Amino acid sequence: MPHSEITRSLFDQVMVPNYAPLDMIPVRGEGSRLWDQKDNEYIDLTAGIAVNALGHAHPELVNALTEQAQKVWHVSNIYTNEPALGLAQKIVDNTFAEKVFFANSGAEANEAALKLARRVAFDKYGEDKSEIIAFYQGFHGRTFFTVTAGGQSSYSDGFGPKPANITHLEYNDLAALEKAISDKTCAVILEPLQGEGGVLPITPEFAQGVRALCDKHNALMILDEVQTGMGRTGELFAYMALDIVPDVVTSAKALGAGFPIAAMLTKTDLAAHFVVGSHGTTFGGNPLACAVAGKAFDLINDQKLLDGVKQKEQLIRKHLQLINDEFSVFKEVRGKGLLLGAVLNEQYQDQAKAFFLESAQQGLLVLVAGANVLRFAPALNISDDLIEQAMLKLKQAVKNVVNQDTE
Repeated sequence: MPHSEITRSLFDQVMVPNYAPLDMIPVRGEGSRLWDQKDNEYIDLTAGIAVNALGHAHPELVNALTEQAQKVWHVSNIYTNEPALGLAQKIVDNTFAEKVFFANSGAEANEAALKLARRVAFDKYGEDKSEIIAFYQGFHGRTFFTVTAGGQSSYSDGFGPKPANITHLEYNDLAALEKAISDKTCAVILEPLQGEGGVLPITPEFAQGVRALCDKHNALMILDEVQTGMGRTGELFAYMALDIVPDVVTSAKALGAGFPIAAMLTKTDLAAHFVVGSHGTTFGGNPLACAVAGKAFDLINDQKLLDGVKQKEQLIRKHLQLINDEFSVFKEVRGKGLLLGAVLNEQYQDQAKAFFLESAQQGLLVLVAGANVLRFAPALNISDDLIEQAMLKLKQAVKNVVNQDTE
């Protein structure tokens, strides 16, 4: 189909209407910049929702993909392959994990984690130990199991009977967890920073309390690091700053820095319960994905880059404060590393989308996390200069929305 015939209106004709994309269609990217069909330029502070951790079209990732594309694309899990084994070894060498299961998306990694928890409990303690505890405003994917575990019922309502034995509690409320958890609990699943739920960070006390309660009741502690993993918070994985060792960690998004791949990380004794035939995937461990992810792992697992994430966090926070000093729109800025949320104050309740849309008009791409939070998740290697330019565009967008609101 000629380029001129591919327009936003075609989406409404041929695509299932579960998304509402912007009118612009990106066609080219370089680093933290994007260009649309009309060659309009944007600064990208979304990174594909915390996916493109090294920006668009990173030359070393392009080379890794091109090199592997000339060898083997897909072999299935009837065989193993060199890129998958190489990536798994890097993960094992640099995390708590001893075993890795590869999938294609965060939902699949979380599905595997929840199934593993149920299987471990069934094998060791019997069928009564099946309760999963999760948290309100959590997000773990869109399969029916993971979306039910996620603590936002609007995403799981309307699809019939939900998977059973899932309990939801308030995030960061250790007393509530202590009251609810029991020897029938097989797992507690949580994010170390709730991304979709409003960019809410975990407290170290809560993380450590969850670990202790899981130990007490022989339950697995599953950390969903789909959004926080691979350098996003300034650590390779966020758990590394919490003084805990989880039983399972899930990773996706930035793991492939733009190429679809996910992983479930765990210990040998737990992994042993996934015997041959108990779980599987067609594309998980795909050589193309693992080749790209292997190179991305090398580039992200670099202390200079990780330290830079923390420095860039402070730069963005400084500019958000300056914007707020002038326009008084944010109640607080929360989050960690390059996953930050600017929470709108009472005067601008439910207007996150207005700031989001006006930012795009200014040539700046940002995210929302609900109706009241602007979310920023740029590439980890974004330059300070580009952050400065982005904040100027955000300032203009905020000014325009504020002026519209006062007219």
